[in-house]
Amino acid sequence: MHSLQRILANPTYRSVAWIFTSLNIPIATWVLYVPTIKDKLALDDSQLGVALFGFSAGLLAAIPPSSWLFEKLGLGRLTYAAVICYALVMTLPIIAPSYGLLFASLVVCGMFASLMDIGMNSMISELEARDDVNIMSAAHGFFSIGGVIGAGLGSLLLDAFTGPFMHMVCVAIFLIVTNTLAARHYFRIKTKAADRGDEGGFKFSLIKPLLGFTVLSVICMGSEGAIEHWSKLYLLDIVQLESDKIAGFGYVAFSATMTLGRFLGDGISGRIGPYNTILGGAVLAGTGFGLVLTTLFWPAMIGFSLVGLGFSVIVPELFRLAGKQRGVTAAEGISVVAGMGYVGLLAGPAVLGFLSDFSSLWFSFAALLGGTIVTFLVALLLKLRRGDQAGNFNEAPPAG
Repeated sequence: MHSLQRILANPTYRSVAWIFTSLNIPIATWVLYVPTIKDKLALDDSQLGVALFGFSAGLLAAIPPSSWLFEKLGLGRLTYAAVICYALVMTLPIIAPSYGLLFASLVVCGMFASLMDIGMNSMISELEARDDVNIMSAAHGFFSIGGVIGAGLGSLLLDAFTGPFMHMVCVAIFLIVTNTLAARHYFRIKTKAADRGDEGGFKFSLIKPLLGFTVLSVICMGSEGAIEHWSKLYLLDIVQLESDKIAGFGYVAFSATMTLGRFLGDGISGRIGPYNTILGGAVLAGTGFGLVLTTLFWPAMIGFSLVGLGFSVIVPELFRLAGKQRGVTAAEGISVVAGMGYVGLLAGPAVLGFLSDFSSLWFSFAALLGGTIVTFLVALLLKLRRGDQAGNFNEAPPAG
């Protein structure tokens, strides 16, 4: 919790952390209206999955030019501009009159979300190096807070808006005002050109020694993306809730415990070690999915909470281990594991949609349980083969 206190006490840290929150508020609000959009455009689950993948395509499309853009326009300046544009364009999918325009609007939203994501993480990295602090994990906790605000508060306020578009417009105004007030603290932060590209382009040879970590990253981050987009539909269609507002709280529960886990994860890992932390997280997540599959309301809600708590500690440990991997630099290790996890995060919602169309949404969530079991088994294999020293991250053994 020390890093959280440090962020709250420093206006620059606090302002950048708010960007993490601002990224997730519109996403979580949009998720509330996914069933509405699905019905309005008469989409089946697979068509909806393809449309959601448009957001992922936009995320990927913005990555190649991002380095040049941040170097030319300034890290703080472009991040602020991306926040404003993102807040505005997230209103477009709500009013898309056709399937094609829905897909196109989500691509545009994904592009600005990608610039925000790269910008805010780069600024945290610059601040950590400049001030010799460690605040990255807690900053990511603020992203989860955005999910709680967007889905939780948004669900409670559904009746206060005349329609989905007005809801998203109010969210956009809120983000523009708050980020404009905060931007003065980070607006002049610049990236160091020398910090970009030192590790060269993507090297497929890096996958081999990091294979175990990449498998876990793809599964866990893919499951996170799937839950974000499909949890409300699951509660409506499979658990058969009648209240549209209550159905949004599945993702709220997931996000709330995800936030808690991210703020507490470093301390837990220091006591029991990285592999034991991953194993414990997989057990919690697997138990949670088992409860979700009962199709009963309260067990499902508790299940989403346990899944969020379990996954919250796994991905940070994978990054930590990858950064200490022998044979590669920290930048190379983390970039490979994070990059492959990003693929899982992007593909997860679409894959779940295809599985649902093939069988049912219950079957799709059963597949997520299967993936969690694989996570436990792979982590256990890595632990048995490589060993685990509690709290000692100075040298992580090979993972492949």
